[in-house]
Amino acid sequence: MTSDAIIPVSFDDYEADFGGFAQALGDSFTRYGFAVIGDHPLAQPGIEGAIAAAKAFFALPEAEKRAYVVGQGGQRGYTPFGVETAKGETHHDLKEFWHMGRDLPEGHPYAQFMPPNVWPAEVPDFREGVSWLYGALDAMGLKVLEALAVYLGLERQFFAPTVDHGNSVLRLLHYPPTSGDGPHIRAAAHEDINVITLLLGAEEAGLEVLRRDGSWLAINPPAGSLVCNIGDMLQRLTNHRLPSTTHRVVNPAPERRGVARYSTPFFLHFNPDYEIRTLPGCIDATHPDRYPEPITADGYLQQRLREIKLL
Repeated sequence: MTSDAIIPVSFDDYEADFGGFAQALGDSFTRYGFAVIGDHPLAQPGIEGAIAAAKAFFALPEAEKRAYVVGQGGQRGYTPFGVETAKGETHHDLKEFWHMGRDLPEGHPYAQFMPPNVWPAEVPDFREGVSWLYGALDAMGLKVLEALAVYLGLERQFFAPTVDHGNSVLRLLHYPPTSGDGPHIRAAAHEDINVITLLLGAEEAGLEVLRRDGSWLAINPPAGSLVCNIGDMLQRLTNHRLPSTTHRVVNPAPERRGVARYSTPFFLHFNPDYEIRTLPGCIDATHPDRYPEPITADGYLQQRLREIKLL
């Protein structure tokens, strides 16, 4: 591990030394926009079950998968290979994916923002396994936000009421094997739209983070760890104190081109009507407010979905 590698922060310190955990996590986010959380508490059998369900779905014939293309913006169900395109790019990413969102009770006022989930009948264990992973990552995201609140000098539970009914999405991603021809990027350089992203299951290498000097840093987390990064919504809220760092997924080395890549990013979002207004503690004479006009979380999301051709 080089001196510029992202040093994992042990989740064991969440209970044993919360102040130290918050400081180490916040320092990593401030420097890289990314952090690696080691020794996470998510049950490995649950993770493996959800990933196995995802693999079973992506192995279905194309016509069967396309039956689950629903609604607008790819918010739920299946988005085929060759659709999502990074902001400013002309060539689509080399991936297909499935989205699960938050289940809301009938008549909930946020139902206008969050369509109901759909489930593939061809994979019997899909709903149970994927729903478990959604809940586990949603709960883990709250713990990360607790640490970030303390790091920012806020009350520890500051973020809890801002995300308790957030439009958060679990994405099951499949990057098929590559031939080495064509684009050398599986997912073009981009920043995430949301508050924070939690990433599990990327056994195959490829994730890279853009350093401030313009070079790329490979993220190769050890087993049992969780990669987390800041999204544009939190960057905006903190006036860039916590940066939303550019990242990409590059094609594998020649000897791994025949191997598919699977990952399960969880995009944690604010509640749709939450007003993203710059935190006063992140504004001073040296750092004037970059965003004097607030915007709702849903307004910002719709703007960004249009930019990446999902609307």
